[in-house]
Amino acid sequence: MTNPHEDEKLVEKQVTYTLLKDDKFYIIENVPARVNVETGEQLFSPDTIEQLQKIIWEKKQPQRQLLTPVYQFAS
Repeated sequence: MTNPHEDEKLVEKQVTYTLLKDDKFYIIENVPARVNVETGEQLFSPDTIEQLQKIIWEKKQPQRQLLTPVYQFAS
């Protein structure tokens, strides 16, 4: 039996992680991830996920803030 993931091509990259929590949008830059070059899927180590949670839960002063417009999709 073959592993369905053995053909995946993963590369180490620094990515931007985004999260919408409690009606606030969080952006964390330069997060280490393994990225599938074909699908763009980002995979994070357990240590990285723990650090991401810590950054968001501690609510430290961010390096900068962005004004983000929000639109409704109308069909």
